[in-house]
Amino acid sequence: QVQLVQSGGGLVQAGDSLRLSCAASGRTFSNYGWFRQAPGKEREFVGRISWEGSMVSYADPVKGRFTISRDYAKNTLYLQMNTLNPEDTAVYYCAAGRKPLGQTQSDYDYWGQGTQVTVSS
Repeated sequence: QVQLVQSGGGLVQAGDSLRLSCAASGRTFSNYGWFRQAPGKEREFVGRISWEGSMVSYADPVKGRFTISRDYAKNTLYLQMNTLNPEDTAVYYCAAGRKPLGQTQSDYDYWGQGTQVTVSS
């Protein structure tokens, strides 16, 4: 049974950093991603990493501030978020899928439970 269990998140101030974790179990996938959904908005792509870690991409709003990484020993995915601003406030989701380089929700088969990130100004 595939499970993605998220941890991290919380309330921070603008300019702060935060790291989200996503522990995966059950099997490995070609592609792991992060999405977020702000209140009243559609869920949007944040970034993704290939299983072996060689291919990483980010959405424009987070480029240069967010970093995705993997710990193979722990089978855990991370989203390091730096220089946070109020526009980053959202529920963040990790996801796993078989489609390489996928950047849309339909490219992913399994989802974490979501974790709230709130950035105050």
